Amino acid sequence: MDAAAFRKYCLKKPGTMEDSPFGPEHIVFKVGGKMFALLAFEEVPPTANLKCDPDRALELRDRYEQVRPGYHMNKKHWNTVELNTGLPEAELRRMIDDSYALVVRALPKRQREQLLDGGKLFVRSASGAESRPRRAAVPRSRREGKRPARL
Repeated sequence: MDAAAFRKYCLKKPGTMEDSPFGPEHIVFKVGGKMFALLAFEEVPPTANLKCDPDRALELRDRYEQVRPGYHMNKKHWNTVELNTGLPEAELRRMIDDSYALVVRALPKRQREQLLDGGKLFVRSASGAESRPRRAAVPRSRREGKRPARL
């Protein structure tokens, strides 16, 4: 995947905005005002920083030589990925999806529900299993539209 395709894929995500707070040679992709990707398109090869589950970040670094700890980022939660260097496109798309999902999950519930269909959002763990945030239990009286009895 080249830098143009990376940008196009990120901008397809609901609520995504792009900005250049670090200068014109870097594009930051944000959702809800929080960064989920940073593209350094003038580097050779172009690189992208993506948020990642800490265990999965280590797994990806071990599996792919194009993935390394996040440059100028918290190395526990961010990876730097080289574009145009043979990393499978499906894996890169999955990494973008996971980065976006991690950031959206941390948004306030109201913002999250505005972005996604009822807050249904999946994130892959290091094992590859998908998980979704738990919804708060709603008391039966509220589910049925009744007011709770006063004590």
